[in-house]
Amino acid sequence: MRRVADVVRITPMAIYRHFPDRAALLNAVADEGFIALADSVRKRRFRGPAEDRLAQMIEIYLDFSLKNPRQFELMFLTKRQGARRFPKDFKEGRSPTANLMAELIQQGMDAGVFRNDDAWEITFEMGALSHGMIMVYLGGRIDASPAAFRALYRRTFQRYIRGILR
Repeated sequence: MRRVADVVRITPMAIYRHFPDRAALLNAVADEGFIALADSVRKRRFRGPAEDRLAQMIEIYLDFSLKNPRQFELMFLTKRQGARRFPKDFKEGRSPTANLMAELIQQGMDAGVFRNDDAWEITFEMGALSHGMIMVYLGGRIDASPAAFRALYRRTFQRYIRGILR
């Protein structure tokens, strides 16, 4: 907490007035990330067929992760109290980011573009695929420039999306 206070140029006690401990501060940082990511998705006007709109949405996750790698890791991969858990929290609509993707997938199913399946499971699978690829890349395990990684990421999701087409 002292290092955080030094960085933001306040006293450690000022932080403790708002957050009882480090875990609460980290949860707030993660929550702000989810709000920002969901806002980015909501602001975007998706165009084209359902599979193109889904690919456009996935691209927003990639952009966010590459601009905010540590926050992305905290949001999706760091074990923390109060983090949403699949399937209960997701199916109850508690995920500001997954809700939007599940809605798009369900619309595609309803329109006959995607085969009928569990929209929440597909949403979770796509998230896991996205998070896994991003973290392996950020961890230095993919030898590629950002542009080459972005192309690999897109190809991977095109293959996945083709697999759920009707």
